[in-house]
Amino acid sequence: MNTLKIFVATMTGTAEYVAQAIQMDCTDLVSNIEVTMMDGLKSDAFEDRDCLYLICSSTYGAGDVPDNGAALYASLDDEPRDLSHVRYGVIALGDFGSYPNTFAGGGKRFDERLEGLGAKRIGEIFTHDASGGTMPETDGAAWAREWLSTAMSTA
Repeated sequence: MNTLKIFVATMTGTAEYVAQAIQMDCTDLVSNIEVTMMDGLKSDAFEDRDCLYLICSSTYGAGDVPDNGAALYASLDDEPRDLSHVRYGVIALGDFGSYPNTFAGGGKRFDERLEGLGAKRIGEIFTHDASGGTMPETDGAAWAREWLSTAMSTA
């Protein structure tokens, strides 16, 4: 595995900043890191069998997937396919202080959908709380380094 594909769902750009931080910080671990906004993606975006996937999603509204990730999220239900070849991780951003009942819901929803189609999550979902006082880019990149080490040792 020498490619990491990071699919980004965001409303304000925070999830994109996290993905870019991972792309800059983890090139010593993975030779090719592609950051792709989810705009217009469908379930066939997961067809590459020789890469690792990372969902990086903020949360919108009542624990929903951001608008630019809605088509991909819906297509996982509308166009179901066997994703048993997919190995993935999830970074879920949210604000526990303001939305404790729906905290990090966007990423968690993607995780449920992918798991339901047979994809295999590596490790636990990383959640970042916007009300926690830490930078999501810094925390996300640090988590991704550990996650990538685990993912590559279990390949």
